[in-house]
Amino acid sequence: MSNVQMMRDLYDAFARGDIPTVLSAMDAGIEWHEAEGNPYDPGDQVWRGPDAVMQNLFVRLATEWDGFTAHPREFHDAGSAVVVEGRYTGTYKETGRKFDAQVCHVWKIRDGKITSFQQYVDTAQMQDVTGTR
Repeated sequence: MSNVQMMRDLYDAFARGDIPTVLSAMDAGIEWHEAEGNPYDPGDQVWRGPDAVMQNLFVRLATEWDGFTAHPREFHDAGSAVVVEGRYTGTYKETGRKFDAQVCHVWKIRDGKITSFQQYVDTAQMQDVTGTR
């Protein structure tokens, strides 16, 4: 399976709420980077391992948002990396504000496992929606 197809399948799994499939595609030492300024950005730290991603991000997305969804639009094959352009949508429960922002993800893959994730998103809009700005 190509890296692009792998990522297409994982976005589909995420959309279905099949988080175990998403987590199983991650290398045990995955390094997860949220965009600087994102309310979920851990600052100088990096989340390492699928459990850290689950606890620090996926649980929060499920509990703090209504209908948080990643909508991939374009997948770009960059060899051992896949770049995905898309949008995020959802409503932040605490503020009731809707979120609809352009996003770019860079996934690095080795031996069929995701080793790194980097997110780029309109963090000012995220801060406005979440009330953290």
